[in-house]
Amino acid sequence: MNFKKITAFIVLVCIGNLIYVQAQSGPPKPPIGKRWVLNPDFSDEFNGTELDTDKWLDNHPTWKGREPGLFMSSQVSVKDGYLQIRGEKMKKDTIINAYNREMIFNVKGGAVVSKKAAFLGYYETKMKASATTMSATFWFSTSKTSIGPNDCDKYGLEWDIQECIGRKGDFKGSFFASGMHSNAHFWYTDCEKKKHDYRAAQVRFEDDEVASKDFHVYGGWWRDESSASYYYDNRAPKHQYFYDKVKKKPFDKPMYMRLVCETYPFPWIELPNDEELADPSKNVVYYDWVRGYKLVDFNDESHDTKQENPIRIYDEGVIFDSESIDLKSSKALKIPLSYKANKDRVISFLLKDSEGKNIVDQKITAYAGYANFEYDLKLKSKLKPSNTYVLLVTTYPIGDKKSFLDKSTLLINITK
Repeated sequence: MNFKKITAFIVLVCIGNLIYVQAQSGPPKPPIGKRWVLNPDFSDEFNGTELDTDKWLDNHPTWKGREPGLFMSSQVSVKDGYLQIRGEKMKKDTIINAYNREMIFNVKGGAVVSKKAAFLGYYETKMKASATTMSATFWFSTSKTSIGPNDCDKYGLEWDIQECIGRKGDFKGSFFASGMHSNAHFWYTDCEKKKHDYRAAQVRFEDDEVASKDFHVYGGWWRDESSASYYYDNRAPKHQYFYDKVKKKPFDKPMYMRLVCETYPFPWIELPNDEELADPSKNVVYYDWVRGYKLVDFNDESHDTKQENPIRIYDEGVIFDSESIDLKSSKALKIPLSYKANKDRVISFLLKDSEGKNIVDQKITAYAGYANFEYDLKLKSKLKPSNTYVLLVTTYPIGDKKSFLDKSTLLINITK
């Protein structure tokens, strides 16, 4: 077998995969032994003509909005392939008595809230901010407070994957007009009834382009009760530990997804002006899609994967971390690999020696999603040390071996 040709092929595959990674959305590499699958309760392509009321509320159930911006169902629509939330000026002030006071609103905003609460997982959206100072946001929070560790205290949670506005200006919060800004709030009321906003260190991605110029992908991985990671377009992730001085594992409650267009506190961010609120080319926040993912065991076949396939989230195939691997001689070789599949597939493993002779040919069912695991390649006898073998891995549709979807190659160096 010509190993120069194999090496060249591997280089081309790696370059192709690199180009793809730089353009893709989708979840990050899962932990070993796990697989990302789409969570339909927090996923929507917004390709219909109205909001899916099985999944979403078209208003915030517990918050009227930050004055002077009032959340109104009339500002929420689904059309042209997007969820759209429009900011507009009211013809006259609206006065609402809420939270034991009188509130005055003169700007229309909107909120879409999930009907179910999420706990852990990866969440992302492709979003374009309006070209105003109203927000474009993607965040989660609890709907009520929970009893704290001292029994006389209580707390609530807020996880902000992305908060931004769509234009700059002469105000302190102008930096919110570009990049990604991620926060985690531990809303704490102590036993003396004093309220605290305990925040994790903010994560920020800088960008010269304002968020209203184009769509960007914003992602957050709620890893566990203590930490999260954030993803902006194609950049390397940044990480965050939640505030844990009150509770060691503070983010321990389910939270609801919230897609919100609101007014920010003045004068930190100036209020939107009448001109931009009246301009349909400026006053709309666009959500192309939102997607949630949950982790299951890599070989869990019980998950319903019907939703993955129509979306075609993944560029399907097997991924190796390097073009070669050193393994000790054994009758069972542990092959570390990942794969991406939009629906259930077949993956075949063909091992050849340096002369091109077939050693073993095995197949597995690869269940839809993004998996990371070790495959036990079982042999009749141990391979000879100091020899190099070639593992050819092919991904097929089930029942159609001729229409392969991907071919990958791994060089295996056998050691003593």
